[in-house]
Amino acid sequence: GVEVCRRVRQVKQTPIIMITARDSVIDRVSGLDHGADDYIVKPFAIEELLARLRSLLRRVENAEQSAKQTTLQYRNLIVEKENRIVKRDEEIIDLTKREYELLLTLMENVNIVLTREVLLNKVWGYETEVETNVVDVYVRYLRNKI
Repeated sequence: GVEVCRRVRQVKQTPIIMITARDSVIDRVSGLDHGADDYIVKPFAIEELLARLRSLLRRVENAEQSAKQTTLQYRNLIVEKENRIVKRDEEIIDLTKREYELLLTLMENVNIVLTREVLLNKVWGYETEVETNVVDVYVRYLRNKI
């Protein structure tokens, strides 16, 4: 399951709920870290599964709507997608191309957990499991600038 999840995440952002009998914390963390949006242990109530599906679909719908918007805003931070301008309190923030792409990806996926692997694929185009801290470094750059 984890390997399938990892491979799907390398290609697309299809919503994934892992349903499994493996119930250890390590298994759950591994499933979520490899790209699952949710993790349900068997046995489970069908009502709970349906509620989790509705929740996941709401998050996906919000992300799709966000991707269509030309301006994204979170509190006092504004991203104007058409002209690639980022502002905080009306002050323009100078970002590199990668910093901008990372910020845009995060803002288009509000309330969705994006793994390092997914970010490496979306922002840097890496399609293999690369051992790197580049995502952490760029998140730190963004935090310092924003």
